[in-house]
Order: sequence, then structure tokens, then C-alpha cells
Amino acid sequence: MSANTQEQDGSRDGGPFLLAKVLADTLVTTIGRQRRPEAGGAPGAGAGAARPATCRDCGQAAYWHRTVRGKWILIEPGTRPTHTVPAGQRWRVAPDGSAVNLGAASPTDTCRISHFAVCPGREG
Repeated sequence: MSANTQEQDGSRDGGPFLLAKVLADTLVTTIGRQRRPEAGGAPGAGAGAARPATCRDCGQAAYWHRTVRGKWILIEPGTRPTHTVPAGQRWRVAPDGSAVNLGAASPTDTCRISHFAVCPGREG
């Protein structure tokens, strides 16, 4: 019996996947309640639109972007020269607002970086 059939007939409770989805949805809701640097919210109402936030560790403004895999990442505002950002930490924000990790690629002279990689308030 396939997973879809099990879910349709109600014989499966969803298990860990359902719990993970509930936790992810709760996190997204919590992110939306964080202090925002702009009262008007993010420009554009698309599903991938950037969501402004304030880092709770350092107080700096950054933006939540949904990745192409459906997760959320806090991205620094503005761009940086690609050669100053380590491979694997280079991000590009697509026109729809979704964040794409460039890995070691450097298709242009600039890229974005995760706030977590440069946050002055984080230990490590």
C-alpha cells in the first residue's frame, strides 16, 4: 500500500513528517511575529517575498527568504563582492524572492551572504 493510499484512507497518522510540518509552520508563524525594521512589511506579497526581521542576537536588520528547497534563511541586506564570500556561503536571491545557494559557483561579481555567517552577536 502506498503512502498516499494510507493517508487517504486515514490508516496513517502522518508520523514524524506531520510533526515536522507542524513545527516548520509554527517557526514560520513565529518568524512573522519578530520585530520588523519596517512597519509596512515586505515589498510584494508573493510567496517568496523577503520578510524583514531583526536579529535577536545582534539587533541588525536582515531578511528572511525561502530557499528553493522550502526552508528559510536569514540573508544580509545588500550584496558583497563574490571573491570575499567563501564558497558554499554564496547566495543569490531570485526575482520571486527565493534564495538559491550558489555553492562554489561565481556567475557574477556579487552575491549575498547569510546573516548567520557574519552575525557579530553569535559565538563561534
